Amino acid sequence: MSRREANLLWLKDMLEQLSACRQQLEWAEGPEMAEVLLQTMVRDLERCRRLCLDLQKRSPLLTAA
Repeated sequence: MSRREANLLWLKDMLEQLSACRQQLEWAEGPEMAEVLLQTMVRDLERCRRLCLDLQKRSPLLTAA
């Protein structure tokens, strides 16, 4: 598996995790639980953002232009 494929798989997993956190947030009881879920989501979104930027830098389609 190439690094790109591994990164895309990781990104897919993270997006699924974010979706699961969102569902849990809908049912969260109490501000403490909501805060934990929101902190987790922000952390995961930042990781996704960094990965997307890295993929963008390495994209042969973008670097050829």
